Amino acid sequence: MTIPRLHLSGITKRYPAVVANSDVSLTVLPGETHAVLGENGAGKSTLMKIIYGSVKPDAGSVMFNGAPVHIRNPQEARAMGISMVFQHFSLFDTITVAENVWLGLAKTLTLDEVTHSITAKAQEYGLDIDPARPVHTLSVGEMQRVEIIRALLTNPKLLILDEPTSVLTPQAVEKLFVVLRKLASEGCSILYISHKLHEIRELCTACTVLRGGKVTGVCKPADESNASLSRLMIGVEPPQLMHRAQTPGAPVLQVRDLQLAREDQFGVDLQGVSLQVCAGEVVGIAGVSGNGQRELLYALSGEDCRAAAGSIRLGDADVSGAHPGKRRKLGLHFVPEERLGRGAVPTLGLAHNLLLTRSEALSRRSGWIKVKTLQAQAAGIIRRFNVKAGGPDSAARSLSGGNLQKFIVGREIDANPRLLIVSQPTWGVDVGAAAQIRGEILALRDKGCAVLVVSEELDELFELSDRLHVIAKGRLSPSVPIADATIERIGEWMSGLWHEEVQAHLGQQPEASHA
Repeated sequence: MTIPRLHLSGITKRYPAVVANSDVSLTVLPGETHAVLGENGAGKSTLMKIIYGSVKPDAGSVMFNGAPVHIRNPQEARAMGISMVFQHFSLFDTITVAENVWLGLAKTLTLDEVTHSITAKAQEYGLDIDPARPVHTLSVGEMQRVEIIRALLTNPKLLILDEPTSVLTPQAVEKLFVVLRKLASEGCSILYISHKLHEIRELCTACTVLRGGKVTGVCKPADESNASLSRLMIGVEPPQLMHRAQTPGAPVLQVRDLQLAREDQFGVDLQGVSLQVCAGEVVGIAGVSGNGQRELLYALSGEDCRAAAGSIRLGDADVSGAHPGKRRKLGLHFVPEERLGRGAVPTLGLAHNLLLTRSEALSRRSGWIKVKTLQAQAAGIIRRFNVKAGGPDSAARSLSGGNLQKFIVGREIDANPRLLIVSQPTWGVDVGAAAQIRGEILALRDKGCAVLVVSEELDELFELSDRLHVIAKGRLSPSVPIADATIERIGEWMSGLWHEEVQAHLGQQPEASHA
């Protein structure tokens, strides 16, 4: 019999408010791509951290290549041949890509050697990244590339991937799958966490399902459908989205010829960006990470107030130089792609995190915080969006990534915005929660809210959008009605290729092209 690469038996991990893993057993064979499937808060990430040595189990045993092991820390795990790409990245913001990667590799290597290895590995696997860039200048998608490259450079025997494709384009996902299949063919075992059921069915050869921290099933993904995997994971099939056609109302957001120089040398200049979002419509923006999404969102949210007068209007108001507070008073609410640090203060409870964008619980006369009001609001969002948390006072950092995402999106939707701008709305969220978030966004749109969605998941944009733009190298394509959009066309546009003949097909004038 083949000796398993990894065998877990009776793994249990308790926290004060929850049992994350309860008597979990798992076996992974050499060269096997093994999915771990479960809804948000099912215990997947905790289990992976136990294998990687960053969390210690309360009970149970771990065997690696047939021998019992006690993995005390990630350094020991890497020495054994275990590497992990986290859903929440473990990178130092103030140093470069190369220096971050260097920290996790053998001390015998020089920084120049590591830099050369990063460049070679990036070219080999199509994961474009500049080793000299400081991490704080990278987008979320670019950070994910760094994590993947860092893991690949260790030549792992077991590679753990936690939501590796959540902010990758379809083309990049295909390239990553080629890499993973090659690694598996060479004997590397892969533990793969994803909420994208079609990916699991396409890539993985085995699957273990967790629910409430317990193993509830083992299956072969190729023999399952998306619906049957959903039932295994959450007990039911996710509801179908109701996307009804309707006539948009008056323009709510108007961006006209937005020209904005980058604030740092690794940023992207916004060049002649024009777009319009009307009441009662969802406009989507697709694009490969790092093509100006961050700069555009900063300009729209008010975090960057350098836009020329008249270039950004919210209704009748020119908000080009307005700070975020003024824009919120005019009805703009914003969900950033970074959950911890921008979307939520990690150490604050969920109730107090409402103060970041909501002011109802602040007394205008005394300045005191109405704590009971905050707690009631937070409890309502927790119930409405089925957030798994210990309660309104639970620290934001104590939630799983998907549950924190549900709370942040819920916080902004619950505010009944006039304009909602949301980046990566369902990043790292399970299929049931993703369907709920998308349904809430469409319900908001049906009530007359204008919605702008920036996402690197094309399937999501096709589900939600009435019209679609593509951003590439700081330029924005013409909009295309979703009925006329195809995955192939949008994929080409993501390289900046919106040609005159395409514009003619859409009824656009050639001189509008920014390609």
